[in-house]
This record gives sequence, structure tokens and C-alpha cells, in this order.
Amino acid sequence: MKLDILAIGAHPDDVELGCGATIAKEVAQGKTVGILDLTRGELGTRGSAELRDKESARAAEILGVAVRENLAFADGFFVNDKEHQLEIIKIIRKYRPEVVLCNAVDDRHIDHGKGSKLTSDACFLSGLVKIETGQEAWRPKQVYHYIQWKNLEPDVVVDVSGFIHMKVEAVSAYTSQFFDPHSKEPETPISSRNFLDSITYRARDLGRIVGVDHAEGFTAERHVAVRSLQDLI
Repeated sequence: MKLDILAIGAHPDDVELGCGATIAKEVAQGKTVGILDLTRGELGTRGSAELRDKESARAAEILGVAVRENLAFADGFFVNDKEHQLEIIKIIRKYRPEVVLCNAVDDRHIDHGKGSKLTSDACFLSGLVKIETGQEAWRPKQVYHYIQWKNLEPDVVVDVSGFIHMKVEAVSAYTSQFFDPHSKEPETPISSRNFLDSITYRARDLGRIVGVDHAEGFTAERHVAVRSLQDLI
């Protein structure tokens, strides 16, 4: 299966939180999208890896993605080395995405920055023919980094008006992680009502800035080019 877009996250729920509405919109427009989780989120304070496996499958179903895989790297302890790069390279060459979306370049959780750099390096290395994996070399045309906890300045803003509800629904599939007034689990920075509400109000505020209802932002590794000024809204 060839993918138009492959979204990669250090943990299950990173992709949903970072670019869930963009994925839902791309799927609705006929694009084939997949998700790759690097870890199972086993160090999360709430829930368990087994529960998050089920939650991530449900979230993928809500977003309508074609495939979701998990590399089961060590949560909190994976590193950017040859071994880890090769595993991501195999996935990139397997699905041959035109675009890769990945973790924020800088964020509160250390795995996000690590995952960002690891994915970016793997995308470049995947295009080198002398790296042998038994597959044809493939390099995505674009790598964009979604924005997570920190309010980074975006280079690209996607109008996701009409799709924010799908993002919230996909995030809410992770019942162990986010706001639940009946939960007996310990409180975390992402389990508050404010955090769940922030998914919508941050998208609304970014949308306000660019003149749409809701938007998601991305940072880019190189200049973003358009064929015409008319392509910009």
C-alpha cells in the first residue's frame, strides 16, 4: 500500500493531538493516510500499554486512516541511532509516503523532540540507495512537524474548519489519558478539563489569525513553495 501521508508520533495520541484534524480532512479529500507510533506509551502515568493499544486502534478508526503500526521502541529511552533509524526507514520504504508529519521540534516531553529528529533523519536516510533493507530507496517530498504542548510559531497553517470535532473525538478515544471526571487515576498535565478544551480553543485562535474557523499549524524544515499566489488563502 502506498500512502499519500504518513503521520509519525513518539506516543499513541501524539498524532491525534498534533494533527488529527488535518488527517481527517485529508482522508475526506481522498488521500490515503497512515499512522506510525514509535512507542506504546508504557511510561504514561495513567492507563497501560495494552489499553492504549486498544485506544489507538479506535482513534485510527475515527480518523479513517488506512493503516496504523507501532514500532514498540522503549518509551522515554529510545535514541536516535542506526538501529532505530533503520526501523523507521523500513516503514517509510514500505509505504512510500509523499509527506511525513512528525513530532514538534521542541516540546515539554523529551520524547517529542527526540522523535522529531529521529524521524527527520530517517526520512533523509531512507532516500540513500546504499542503505540496504531489501526495499527500494524512498525519500518523502516534505517533512512537516506538528505543534504540541508549546506554542511554536508555525511555518504552515492548515484550515481544518469542519474537522475539529473529529480531532476531539479521536483524542477522546484515549479514555485513560484525558479528562474523565469519574477517573480514580492520578492527575497529569493532560488529564484536566482545560487541556481537553484547549484542543478546540487553540485551533480556534490559530484559525482567527488566518481568517478561518479552526486551523492546525506546522513547522517546516525548508522553504514552503506554492505554484501561485492564488494557492494562498
